[in-house]
Amino acid sequence: MEIFIDNRQDKINIDTDIEEAIKLVIKRCLEYENVGLNYEVSVSIVNNNEIKELNKKFRKKDTPTDVLSFPMIDDDIIENQIPILGDIVISAEKALEQSKEFNHSFKREISYLTAHSVFHLLGYDHSYEEEKSIMREKEKSIMKSLKIFKDTSC
Repeated sequence: MEIFIDNRQDKINIDTDIEEAIKLVIKRCLEYENVGLNYEVSVSIVNNNEIKELNKKFRKKDTPTDVLSFPMIDDDIIENQIPILGDIVISAEKALEQSKEFNHSFKREISYLTAHSVFHLLGYDHSYEEEKSIMREKEKSIMKSLKIFKDTSC
């Protein structure tokens, strides 16, 4: 498994503890779905301006969002090459804002957004209530399994 983390913003400190949490969440999601760990995932941590531009370009929404997912899994895998599962883009500013709004830690919010995005990379969606319920249960299971709870201590 290869996980690349690119911190492209400088407003909020992303320390090794946050990076390790991101990696652990990605691995746990893949294990939970029994898809194996032979994937490459790229995670970019950006500011609100950058995610707003991406959101506008790819989703036609001219507003910052917390996380974007870009699935890339392809059936045409080149031999001896790790398949790319996709790219995750997280707004550090939005994550901090939401952690305060929901009264839990920044690490918990980043972890949750990572899990949410990985499930999108794996094909899950939340456009309909039934899909949303399935996705939320998976996210909650991941957070519980990692003992990352909705409080300010993690």
